[in-house]
Amino acid sequence: MTTQTISTSDRVLRQQILGSRRFSNYWWATIVSIGGIGFLLAGISSYLHKNLLPFSDATGLIFVPQGLAMAFYGTAGTLLALYLWLSIFLDFGGGYNEFNQETGFVKIFRWGFPGKNRRIEISSRTEDVQAIRVEIREGLNPRRALYLRIKGRRDIPLTRVGEPMSLSELENQAAQLARFLGVPLEGL
Repeated sequence: MTTQTISTSDRVLRQQILGSRRFSNYWWATIVSIGGIGFLLAGISSYLHKNLLPFSDATGLIFVPQGLAMAFYGTAGTLLALYLWLSIFLDFGGGYNEFNQETGFVKIFRWGFPGKNRRIEISSRTEDVQAIRVEIREGLNPRRALYLRIKGRRDIPLTRVGEPMSLSELENQAAQLARFLGVPLEGL
């Protein structure tokens, strides 16, 4: 599920946005970790002439060029796995959308890359919201996303990046949000 809608009252709508902590990222981080460490251990085993792998004997590999290539690919795979695990830990893209009619503000929050701009917060008054825009693009690289159109600003994306959500889920979410804010729905 892309977003989880949590309504604390009739006047506050809060949607949790799933960032990089999704099943596919855990899956690929695990697979790349196993492969990277395996290749690295095979390269080191060929250099030391001592088997470090429990399921195979890599001591028979000649270090130059086979063991060196294995160590290179193992290092690259391990570094990629480290990046994937770090992105899961830091939850890039995760956050929430909060539409509060009590205070009259819309708040969009996301976690970004480490640094001084890690916290990405966009706040605006609810009366400045002009519309909810739906973008549907099919084909080789499909895109299904919701945008918040605000006076004097670019359209702000409300859905996460990644696999596109189903059309029915997108339509339901857009209609619910447009109804809650009392603004028109564009793009459907």
